[in-house]
Amino acid sequence: MDAEWDSLIPFTPLVSKSQQFPAAFVLMVIGFSLTGLFSLNKSVSVAVLLALSASLSLAFGAVFLICAVGVYV
Repeated sequence: MDAEWDSLIPFTPLVSKSQQFPAAFVLMVIGFSLTGLFSLNKSVSVAVLLALSASLSLAFGAVFLICAVGVYV
């Protein structure tokens, strides 16, 4: 069992620790920009697309920001 454990490839995240804060910043800016566009929009079909993309970018930005400051969820 120890030989199998030692032969496994260690986990490497898709976004490295040094790139989590810039990724969080970019995603949060995109999310807040899309939120502003959502408030100015009058079309229902475009509003759904803006709302989904804004909420996803804000959610992932918040997770990256939390991880960047050292609170792992």
